[in-house]
Amino acid sequence: MARIRIPSTVVIIFATVQTGFLLFMYARYSSFVPPSEEKPSQVHILILSSWRSGSSFVGQLFSQHPSVFYLMEPAWHVWVTMYQNSAKVLHMAVRDLVRSVFLCDMSVFDAYMPWKRNLSDLFQWAASRALCSSPACESFRRTDITSETACKTLCGRYPFSKVEEACKTYSHIVIKEVRFFDLKVLYPLLTDPSLNLKIIHLVRDPRAVVKSREQSVKALARDNGIVLSTNGTIVEDSKYKVMQEVCRSHVQIYETATLKPPDFLKDRYLMVRFEDLVRDPLSEISEMYKFADLNLTPRLKSWIYNITHGRGPGEKKEAFKITSRDAVSVSQAWRNVLSFQKVKKIQEVCKGAINMLGYQLVDSEKEQRDLTLDLVLPRRPNQFSWLSFNPKH
Repeated sequence: MARIRIPSTVVIIFATVQTGFLLFMYARYSSFVPPSEEKPSQVHILILSSWRSGSSFVGQLFSQHPSVFYLMEPAWHVWVTMYQNSAKVLHMAVRDLVRSVFLCDMSVFDAYMPWKRNLSDLFQWAASRALCSSPACESFRRTDITSETACKTLCGRYPFSKVEEACKTYSHIVIKEVRFFDLKVLYPLLTDPSLNLKIIHLVRDPRAVVKSREQSVKALARDNGIVLSTNGTIVEDSKYKVMQEVCRSHVQIYETATLKPPDFLKDRYLMVRFEDLVRDPLSEISEMYKFADLNLTPRLKSWIYNITHGRGPGEKKEAFKITSRDAVSVSQAWRNVLSFQKVKKIQEVCKGAINMLGYQLVDSEKEQRDLTLDLVLPRRPNQFSWLSFNPKH
């Protein structure tokens, strides 16, 4: 049988034409198909709040979830190390640390803890269920509800390297922080393709915040100095100057997120009021979990009910602990504890935040003490406005 010989030059030309045709068709097809936006495999949640606003409680709602790796205020290490600077100056260092933690790169702590470390060297480490269970500590299972006391006893001496090892095994990384005062500082994180960041902005009635702050004056004194830029001098906030800055920051964050926000903030910001949370815990927590792509388990439901239906309002020694309390009573305690003179002063320095976040001002001590008068205005579900928004002043 005769064989047909095709010159090699013809083969090369044919292959070139075929390749060119395939590339043309691929380019043409690609023009009709939008490029896929691949998100990182982990979800990153930042609980953004201020001191004594119930953020430790909200942090625990996430920490106890078996899919969550949680750290409580890791930026504390930045402020303690660089306390002679202002909060504004420290924003960048705090942001860089938070980004590294979200990416499970714990070498960022080398700058703040240069010595050989254990788990117990990390601020409030025992508030993290993930650091009290495998692989960080073998004493508890991931599905267990852990307590700080038991965790401190059993897990504190595990090596610090376990923090990073554990972080990499979770689908959700949650950080609670009280050291951001400007939402725009977080824009680089929100536009970072290596992060899948969502923000939960927790607020609380400033009058209730002040009542809670009075239970922890000494513990907050150094932070106060950083907020007020006193070059390392500690401050007792007797004139509510820190509260004024805190209230201003809540207004700024809220307005930035809701009044003509950038496109990259769409579906990535959720504002939660502490008062709504304690009145209807399961509904509000379900909404937060949905926002964070988490499911509420039966065990978590039972635990949440127990810690929000205790018998008392909590004691001074429990100011930084999550214990079983009557959560609604806690949220209203300021009305019986604070003098009306203090309330008037707080309303003066935080008037804008009180109005904007949906709380009712009081004109007299009688109104303040009358617990039948609801000072938390109703809001529409999943929106940033309130139906009964009619402030007196």
